[in-house]
Amino acid sequence: MTPALGCIADDVTGASDLAALLARSGARVSLRFGVPDAGEAGRSPDEIEVIALKIRTVPVAEAVAQARAALDWLRAAGAQRFFWKYCSTFDSTPQGNIGPVAEALMADLGVLATIYAPSFPENGRTVWMGNLFVGRQPLAESPMRDHPLTPMRDSDLTRLLAPQVRGRVGLVDGLTVARGPKAIRASFDAAVADGVAHVVTDAVDDAGLDAIAAAFADLPLLTGGSALARPLPALLRVAGMLPPATGAAALALPAGPALVLSGSCSAMTRRQVAAMIDAGAPALRLDPLALARDGIGAARDWLAAQPPDAPVLVYATAEPESVRAAQDRLGREVAGALVEGAMAQLAQDARARGVTRLVVAGGETSGAVVAALGVRRLVIGPEIAPGVPWTRAQDAAGPFGLALKSGNFGEPAFFAQALAMASAA
Repeated sequence: MTPALGCIADDVTGASDLAALLARSGARVSLRFGVPDAGEAGRSPDEIEVIALKIRTVPVAEAVAQARAALDWLRAAGAQRFFWKYCSTFDSTPQGNIGPVAEALMADLGVLATIYAPSFPENGRTVWMGNLFVGRQPLAESPMRDHPLTPMRDSDLTRLLAPQVRGRVGLVDGLTVARGPKAIRASFDAAVADGVAHVVTDAVDDAGLDAIAAAFADLPLLTGGSALARPLPALLRVAGMLPPATGAAALALPAGPALVLSGSCSAMTRRQVAAMIDAGAPALRLDPLALARDGIGAARDWLAAQPPDAPVLVYATAEPESVRAAQDRLGREVAGALVEGAMAQLAQDARARGVTRLVVAGGETSGAVVAALGVRRLVIGPEIAPGVPWTRAQDAAGPFGLALKSGNFGEPAFFAQALAMASAA
């Protein structure tokens, strides 16, 4: 099978989110972690291929190199359209990595211009007149202002993107989007004719994203949040590039104990952690300062002593002031690496003691856990919340259920909902 669409995501929770929305269409979606070996391009690629990288906060040159390698693999597998997926809150720095990766992919594909559409209305992310909103708050006034790795201090996406790219940045505004695909494409084409290469598109609802996707169905490269990709399978079917939908297959998850690992410090994840603790779950907080001083031994001993029949929570989730204090003492990268390394080791310990359902919150934490367990590919199952599916994974110990959650996704009771759904599967 030749994939019709090849996708590159900048972290593993974002890739899971993207795969979940694409799978709603009934298309066969494969989610792979890291750039696959060259020989895998010819071995049973699915209708849609998603490659999850861990490049949101790595140096620009490294992010570009990994994304180009992923593009090479997808092209070798036969993909005909491409999608560069980043977070719906446009997580980035003045240097990148959203813009530099997009420009590199454009150069490799011979694309003169592309669009940027991070809106995810179902999860409260919208763009109006180029400004990104999280719910009713402008991005720079939302909890993303205090993100420990990518603090977002401007809500205007054209201003955020401009320092990251060499080409000019423009905007297709919401009034144009409301007029439909022809108006959207005409505005884009006029901007490109005027020398613009990077076009931000407003969208405040799914109808707007549908119109944007229809306007650019023939463009080789699109960029945005996962919600922009949701309409693409239907458009690819109309173009004869995908077969008719067969419907999503049921996903069986192995029975057994569960562990929640939360490294995200987002506002919603803080509420979700508090809800699980309030419900009486055994819980352990990982403190970067304590990890630096004493190591991980105490946490491993604590996990080993927990009863096997109750869901367990291990979290590094903390208020912004605590995060900043640890970063000031240890350095941002060291603090993050200590937590990620501890979560990865505890995930390995949990699998060794028979845990068969893992819920992981936070992109960096999810990447560390997936790498530590040696997971290379996921089968996508039902969504727990918009953009957060249960999946079936495989490691050296056998199959297990895995849910990878972006920090701000889900409701306060998300962890309980996830575990209840897994028990019913």
